[in-house]
Amino acid sequence: MAKLSGFPEFLPADRAVEQHVLDHLRRVFELHGFANIETRAVETRETLLRKGEIDKEVYVVQRLHAAEGESTDLALHYDLTVPFARYVLENSNELDFPFRRWQIQKVWRGERPQQGRFREFTQADIDIVGRGSLPFHADVEVAQVMAEALAGLPIPSLTLQVSNRKVLEGFALGLGIAKPTAVMPIVDKLDKLPRDRVVAELHHLGLAEAQAESVLDLASISGGGADVAERVRALGVSHPLLDEGLDELAAVVDGVQAGGAAGAAGLGGVTVVADLRIARGLDYYTGTVFETRMAGYEHLGSICSGGRYDQLAADRRTTYPGVGISLGVSRLLVPLVADGLTASRSVPSVVLVSLADDESRAEATDVARRLRARGISTELAPKPDKFGKQIQHAEKRGIPFVWFPADGSVKDIRSGEQIPADPDHWDPPPADLRPQILSITKEQLS
Repeated sequence: MAKLSGFPEFLPADRAVEQHVLDHLRRVFELHGFANIETRAVETRETLLRKGEIDKEVYVVQRLHAAEGESTDLALHYDLTVPFARYVLENSNELDFPFRRWQIQKVWRGERPQQGRFREFTQADIDIVGRGSLPFHADVEVAQVMAEALAGLPIPSLTLQVSNRKVLEGFALGLGIAKPTAVMPIVDKLDKLPRDRVVAELHHLGLAEAQAESVLDLASISGGGADVAERVRALGVSHPLLDEGLDELAAVVDGVQAGGAAGAAGLGGVTVVADLRIARGLDYYTGTVFETRMAGYEHLGSICSGGRYDQLAADRRTTYPGVGISLGVSRLLVPLVADGLTASRSVPSVVLVSLADDESRAEATDVARRLRARGISTELAPKPDKFGKQIQHAEKRGIPFVWFPADGSVKDIRSGEQIPADPDHWDPPPADLRPQILSITKEQLS
């Protein structure tokens, strides 16, 4: 049977890696007071299509036996931010603001499958939303929290790139460009298109040669927050919105650096830089924007992105500004798993209880029950083969211990050590209670 491309599925040991990552993210998010929600898989097409240039990416939901002429108005969500905005509006009377949410769910996009890009994938989001207003320090906080979460994962080092759309918009206004927001999605293509193609698109937008070159000079600037501000001002363009954006940009970069996440990750940690190429293509971003690159996997593009959105959620009376950041869990993990990131065993089982014969199954079941009652994952041998075959069965599954009920002993099949043991008191080493993640080494990356 042909395999469907763009719909990743993990083998058990690799799924254990994914679960480790998701559990870690949840712990960090909840340590910072973010509450979990889940939103429905479908939204109306009107809701999805008015939020940016994503009309070709939406999967429409249609009944197999729909009545003739029946219109289809539902589509699978392509991200978690748009559904979250709708959720906030519908539940605003029941939520406490500022509302802090984490959400991990599947999303769907009709993209051409390639490495790091899928039609179905898992995202992990955090957002802070206010009612009427949201202080700027929320921008700093979501970046700090995600940097802390990323820094604790067994993955290569990361670079968190921060920009602010007010910088580009204010710079364009200072150049006299009539439609500054139209420049942003073009600048956002700099990682995908050659410079001359981007210049041509800027000219098509109506920019003069000097204006286009100045915009690209701005987009070439990256580094520390204060250094970036000095280099931008040296370009000789001024506007109040530009100044506001530069101040906010420096505050986020400095705030994440002060948060201490850098250097904590498995192979190098998280480095934060200001990078003015980053504009984000979706229309709803209004200020701070984020993208994240992984060392050795830069060809994947950004694996963690987001930003500030001031108008995404609004009704006739109230606006609910927010800021959030989203980790593409599948984009992050699928290439790493393909390159060797895996778990030490394919099952959660710590112990395999052996069977001497069918008559001893009740005794073996009792041993397993007593071990499980103490939180030790345990399974029974499938049949009473010779003990050597039962041990081979445990080895194949990565189970570290085999229990022998007949003589009340347990064997570490890695070392060969076998000791008397009581299922009501014996404990495995803490490291064996869960599958261990076998990280990719620096040698594998080189």
